[in-house]
Amino acid sequence: MATKHTTPMRLRIQRALMRSLVRFIYHAIANVEITGWENIPEQGPYMVTFNHVSIYDPPLVLSFWPVSSEAIAAEYLWEEKWISLVVRGYGSIPVSRDFFDRSLINKTLGILAGGGILTLSPEGERSFKPGLIPAKPGIAYLAEKAGVPIVPVGVTGTTGDLIQRARRLERPEVSMRIGKPFKLPEGTSKGADRKENRKQNADTVMYKIAELLPEEYRGVYADVPEKVTGEE
Repeated sequence: MATKHTTPMRLRIQRALMRSLVRFIYHAIANVEITGWENIPEQGPYMVTFNHVSIYDPPLVLSFWPVSSEAIAAEYLWEEKWISLVVRGYGSIPVSRDFFDRSLINKTLGILAGGGILTLSPEGERSFKPGLIPAKPGIAYLAEKAGVPIVPVGVTGTTGDLIQRARRLERPEVSMRIGKPFKLPEGTSKGADRKENRKQNADTVMYKIAELLPEEYRGVYADVPEKVTGEE
């Protein structure tokens, strides 16, 4: 059973400082454009989902979002020298791609049950170049259990050479498009049908993100259906 989650005051202060610093850095090295502010719900609970090209897009989304949120990150990042300082300092939640973690599920559901905001990438890993890769089913499972709105976000310009371009004083164009919140259909199927249903729901989230991206960023979700399912 999920227990309602509360963020410690110390961590809230750390996040506020980190968010301010990252915003300052982005404004210093790039031209940042953010659209769709009006689509952000006034309060939680909800999930923020974004496309994951490189290590630079999670900080962008987390720092420019108007309020602080909890964040999920791949556990191997805790072993990478510099990135580990960021994920640890922010208090990110480590997740393994290799097995089902009941305690993680309970923690994330507790965040949402307490009216919190959860930020994650449905792809579960970096694509390393523009182009969406298939979503993991976790986003559909969380949405099914929590029943909260999902806010899609399309990020461009945060490729792995961002810092190199900034060093050449190119002032890269970085953008974040925020889409309208929506809810996935309730999952009522069982067995193999449930697995397929969750895959379809996870793909729906990705199509919602793809709608916010230029064609070269859509990858395996290039053929966006004329009408993407999901209740807005």
